[in-house]
Order: sequence, then structure tokens, then C-alpha cells
Amino acid sequence: MWMREKIWNEATPAERRLAGLAVNPAAPDRLLLRILAEGPPAARMALCGDRDLSVPVVDALVSHSDPRARAVFASSPHADPVQRARLVDDPEWLVRAHLAEGPSRRLVTWPRPLPDEVVVHMFTTYENELLGNLYRQTSPGLRRRMPTHPEAKVRRAGVGNWSALSAHVRAALLADPDPGVREGASSYVRNEDPSWVERELPDHSCHARTHLLMHCALSRAVIDSVLTAPAGKEDRAMIAHNPSLPPDVVVLLAGDNDPHVRETIAGRTDLGSSERAALAVDPDPEVRLTLSVHPALTESERAAIDYTVPEGGDFGPQPAWPRDPAVVRLNALSGHPLLRRRAAADHNLPPDLVALLAADADHGVRVTLAQNHPDAPAALLLGSFLEYTGHHRADLLTRPHFPTVGLAAHAEHEDPAVRALVARDPEADPELVERLTRDPDPAVRAALTRHPNLPAARLAELLGDEELAPHAAANPALDPALMEELVETTC
Repeated sequence: MWMREKIWNEATPAERRLAGLAVNPAAPDRLLLRILAEGPPAARMALCGDRDLSVPVVDALVSHSDPRARAVFASSPHADPVQRARLVDDPEWLVRAHLAEGPSRRLVTWPRPLPDEVVVHMFTTYENELLGNLYRQTSPGLRRRMPTHPEAKVRRAGVGNWSALSAHVRAALLADPDPGVREGASSYVRNEDPSWVERELPDHSCHARTHLLMHCALSRAVIDSVLTAPAGKEDRAMIAHNPSLPPDVVVLLAGDNDPHVRETIAGRTDLGSSERAALAVDPDPEVRLTLSVHPALTESERAAIDYTVPEGGDFGPQPAWPRDPAVVRLNALSGHPLLRRRAAADHNLPPDLVALLAADADHGVRVTLAQNHPDAPAALLLGSFLEYTGHHRADLLTRPHFPTVGLAAHAEHEDPAVRALVARDPEADPELVERLTRDPDPAVRAALTRHPNLPAARLAELLGDEELAPHAAANPALDPALMEELVETTC
């Protein structure tokens, strides 16, 4: 958040040190309340955004005069959504905007949902420009109820799930008493009208053309124009994705000269057996890989395809969408790693499949399971962290069963992120902790400076170190008298 970065960059070393104390889990409420009331902005921002807070501190925070502090708390990943929701009617636009935006995607991929009644209130009272990311903070139950909700503005948002709605619900939305709901529903009906799409299709490459070619019903005239005179080099690949494509064009594009077009076609569920057979031996490896997970193939047919699954990947948390248990089990038992990865992302995977996939030979299967299943075992979580260095690696540390005891064994690891795990081990030797506060990597030094087993003399020394002072002040073993002194000298 640019606001917090600016405040931090302008803070003095003493103010940054107090910001460390503001997130110290052992700091008593009376000191936190004083920091909130009298502390410099950098300390208030840390207090409001980088830790969980007791009810008395939240009571003081929600009525604090600084809207920046309230805004930071409104989007804090550490705060209980019920506490954040207390700011739902804040008089400042900035605070309401942060509540609707929710925790940063850099910190939380899928945040805990706000209470249903609060989300409904926001949909019905907030400015439309604030609602773009609110769906991310909406519970699955409310998402399902939105198209039939009593509040018209909620139904307007629920129209967006049009493809998953029943014919009965669609008909009700098209006849809704609210004109905004009817207009939203009608826009999806128009997308299913080839003549309307033909009239509205731009004749040049743009986002609108891309959307219409990929997702909306296409007339034969539009398809023929793309085949004979495309407006852009990706037009054929776009229609290859379109569910309204007629069978003869699917057959035609399965033999297209562009491998990207063939790869897109290979993912269609309506492929005929002849096309599947041809694409299974396509000269392009990406085409063969895409075809290899086609749902119509048998396991023996998959095994006969010469495909290579990339070892790397971005294996992160995925939403808890409803999945067909029978399909999930078939995928989990498949010989194809990509299908097993799909199964591993299911949050409701039964225990026998959890055990099976936790021992899978494929790195992507194991990490995906670790990232998504609430009962992922500790050994799997640690093993995945040691193996996986992708974008979502830190998410593994937030999983409920990530181990702590025994992590000191990794103090000599070549990877700094692994050495930093020692900071999570409550039994780490004090001499080891002290040594790692001098580690060549700054993140390791910072993490170990917060360890409660750090010898008192070294902890006191680091309070005067400009780099590590904020982390030393955050150490829960800090002498209460020193906590008092830091507040007295900085507030």
C-alpha cells in the first residue's frame, strides 16, 4: 500500500523501533492503546495492519481520528472479519474503500469472508466503484443465494454467475421488477444471440472483439469472416475457444497450421474421436499435453500419448469451489499428473485420497495438496516448503499444521528462506538464535531477532541497531521495563 510505504520511509529510526513494539505479541493493551492514541503514524500503521488486536484496542481504533489508521485496519489480513466489519459505515470514503478491497492479494490469496449481512449492506449502500473486489470476500453460501436475494442490488451482482444458473432462475431475473437486474440478465441473453453479436462485433482487434469471439454465440457469417479475413492473428484461436462453434469448424481448426489454435481445440469437450486421435500424435508437445487430459480418453489412451508435464508451476491456494466427488476420485487415481493435481486442489478430498496424494511422485500434486487441504499433514507441508520456490511459497507457512518443533535442524540450509524457519522453532538453542541474527541474509537476521530464545544481552544490543531495532522491539521476550521506556521516549 503506497500510503504505508510513504509513512514508513518518512519515519525516524526511533519511530520504526516503536512500530516493532506495536506488533509485539507480549505488549500489554495499555501500551498499545497509548501507541494508538499518541504514537507516530508508522507505529499506528503497524499496530492497525500487522497484528491481531484485542476488543478494547479495536474499540478505540474504530473511533480513532486518523482515517489512515482505520483504513489500514479495514483491510488487515490479521483482523477478524467481524472486527473489520465494524467500519462498514465509516464516514470516510478511504476507509470504506479499503474494507471493500480487503486484504492485499500479495498477503492473502483468498481472505476470510466478511459476514453475509455486512456484504449485503455494502452491496446496497456502497458506491459501485467500490464493489469490484467485494465478491472475493463473499461467502460461498451468499454467492449461491445472490441471484434470488430479496435485495435488488444483490441480485444485480448475482446475475454475473449466469452460466451456472438454472433456467427457472434465469427466467426470474429476466422478469425481475428491478430494471438494473433485468438489464444485467438481458445482456447475457444478448450474448447468446448470434445476430446481435454479429451487429456489435468490432472490425478491429480490441477487448470487446476478444470477449465476443471467445464467449458469445457466433453466427456463421462471423465465423466465416474469421476464417477468411481475421482482424488479428489471434482471431482463430479465440473462436477455437468458443462453445458455440459448429462441429465442422471444430474439425477444420483441429488441423489448423497454428499450433496455438490446435492446442485450444484440443481442450474442447466436444472433440470427435477422429480429432482426438489426430491431436494425440500432433507434432507440437503443448497440443499433445492439452489433449492428454481430455475427459473422453481412457487411462490407456492417455498413457499412449507422448506428453511431458512441466515440473515447475505456480502451485498456490485455490478457491473452495464445489466439485463432483466422483470426478475428483477418478482424477486422483489417474496416471496423469495434471489430473491428480486437479484432484489435489479439492478442499474436501477424503482422507484416503489425502494420504494417497501426499505420497504422490509428482511435485506439483504434493504442493497443490499442501496448499489447499485443511488436513494436509505436517511432513507434507514442510517437504513442500523445502521443494517449492514458486510465487505462493509463503502461503504454505499459513497452513494450520505447518510444523514448528525441529525446524532448527535447517539452520545450515543454503536457502535463506529455509534458514529463517528456525525462527518458528520454540526449542531453538539460544546460541544458534544469536548466531543467525548475524546471518548474511537480512530476512534471516530479522526473523531470528524476533525469536524469544534470543539472549537478553544480544536483544538489548539489537535495540540500538538501526536495521534490526524494529524486530528486536517486536520480540516477545523484551523486558517490560524496556517496553515502557520505548513508549515513553517516542510517544
